[in-house]
Amino acid sequence: MKRCSWAQDPLMVEYHDKEWGVPVHDDAALFEMLTLEGAQAGLSWSTILKRRQTYRDAFDNFDPFKVSEYTQKDVKRLLADKGIIRNRLKVQSTISNAKQFLKIQQEFSSFDRYIWGFVDGIPIRNNFKTHSQIPSSTILSDKISKDLQKRGFSFVGTTICYAFMQAVGMVNDHTVDCFRRK
Repeated sequence: MKRCSWAQDPLMVEYHDKEWGVPVHDDAALFEMLTLEGAQAGLSWSTILKRRQTYRDAFDNFDPFKVSEYTQKDVKRLLADKGIIRNRLKVQSTISNAKQFLKIQQEFSSFDRYIWGFVDGIPIRNNFKTHSQIPSSTILSDKISKDLQKRGFSFVGTTICYAFMQAVGMVNDHTVDCFRRK
């Protein structure tokens, strides 16, 4: 069975086979992926996947309402948690992003409606033959990044946004020979 070349170790294979590129429309899951993609900045995705459950535990299963109410006491707790990436800027960003996430939910009735509006609700299907052909960002990820930043989000640069788009199925970048492409 052929799969994308980046899926090598068992954890990455499971993520590739069950999640990557599958359209996500649940707001909590979208908040989780946006947070994890931001946490991944400068690190490997496998590093984040290994810590995913700890992130869920530490951030109240990525409930944006609960996270938006975190205080400095919570920041201290999170910075002491060895199971997550203990970067103060990334932790504070998650709390701040949760507040902005809630504002988008109010404005658009859901974050799903907002984010999927960038692709008119239809995943973009690319036709890359090799992993090296897949871009790290696009004009669309630039647009999403700028809009999120304008709304007060951080750790949402264009590369993070493109990885997020791939993760939540807004973009299907499975290579043409991958069994998951369909």
